[in-house]
Amino acid sequence: MSLSLHEASIPVYLQMLRNLLAIVDKAEAHARAEAKDPNTYADVRLIEDMLPFNRQIHMASDAAKNGAARLSGQTPPSFPDVETTFPELRERIEKTIAFVESVKPEQVNGREDATIELPMPNRTIKFSGRDFLLKFSLPNFFFHVTMAYALLRQQGVPLGKLDYLAGAFPVEELA
Repeated sequence: MSLSLHEASIPVYLQMLRNLLAIVDKAEAHARAEAKDPNTYADVRLIEDMLPFNRQIHMASDAAKNGAARLSGQTPPSFPDVETTFPELRERIEKTIAFVESVKPEQVNGREDATIELPMPNRTIKFSGRDFLLKFSLPNFFFHVTMAYALLRQQGVPLGKLDYLAGAFPVEELA
């Protein structure tokens, strides 16, 4: 049995976006329990030249929506990167989930060898659909989700590996 391009992309983006939403919720609850404003997390960085937490959310959102759009032959929707508060970041993730959910298997499957062009500042990179997903889109998406997770851990939010992987295992295996 082979794995379809849709199965390798859309459910993966959705699982991790939902996990990211749960991580944001957990961070907000932790901040409130510590009598802190959760929005202070928006600007945290691991190091000066790194994008802050809110930009990691923007980039994870962009990676998922742009990946889903390009894999399905659509123009990616434009979301301005203006969210800085936890409610705004949550809304951004929810909007991304809604778009990714709208991408159907028949829009993606069969596009493994389609040419996907990725505009960059100095050039355009061309990929097959398969290579775009496996060598660019998913690694980029996981990078930004992981950075968001790490930034919250650095701030003392009690997150563990299962918060990152939530949904990857049947519930009975976690009991």
